[in-house]
Amino acid sequence: MTGTTAGPAQVPTAPWQVPGPSWYDRDVHTVARDLLGAYVTRRTAEGDVTLRLTEVEAYAGAVDPASHAYRGRTERNRSMFGAPGRLYVYRHLGLHHCVNVVCGPAGTASAVLLRAGEVVAGTDLARSRRTAAGRCDSDRQIARGPARLTVALALDREDDGVGVTDADGAVVVHLPVDPLPRTIATGPRVGVGGEGADPSRFGWRSWLVDEPSVSAYRPVARRVR
Repeated sequence: MTGTTAGPAQVPTAPWQVPGPSWYDRDVHTVARDLLGAYVTRRTAEGDVTLRLTEVEAYAGAVDPASHAYRGRTERNRSMFGAPGRLYVYRHLGLHHCVNVVCGPAGTASAVLLRAGEVVAGTDLARSRRTAAGRCDSDRQIARGPARLTVALALDREDDGVGVTDADGAVVVHLPVDPLPRTIATGPRVGVGGEGADPSRFGWRSWLVDEPSVSAYRPVARRVR
């Protein structure tokens, strides 16, 4: 665990900075940690929603057994092999969508899964999207978990490959010039089984400590033969 004492979540009033593609052209673990406390704004005709990222997971392409790109390029994962600073959106088990931000040099297929966040603007719109899709019993549940996060931001496969480095874009990741203090913890990824679940090698989930929106950890149940 590293960092300083976490303060209360709030929308910073300091000027924003929108990282360019080169900011994402770095090691996946560095980008993952730097995304904690960053803000994601989604613009639609319905209105804008902004959330503060509180939990992420790193996936490292060909060296990571849990990565969608571990066995190479497919039609499904082709966005992971593209330029850094773009979204990789996939449908999980045919039920819901999850969103990642591609990082590292093009062709390496590294990406950061956006696991959870706290909605800080456009809360009513985000809540209405969530309640239309299922139960949402509190504001902390609006974007608590990767499927809920994508519903709150109205992201789906149509957004696969969209860039996040244009300040006027439909999806933009931005940072306050003077970021809030953070305390970061790390541990095993959620819902990952097999070799990629080894916590001694793949403790690649990172989250902000004492944030109610961080999703609950559940190990994958072993199958009984």
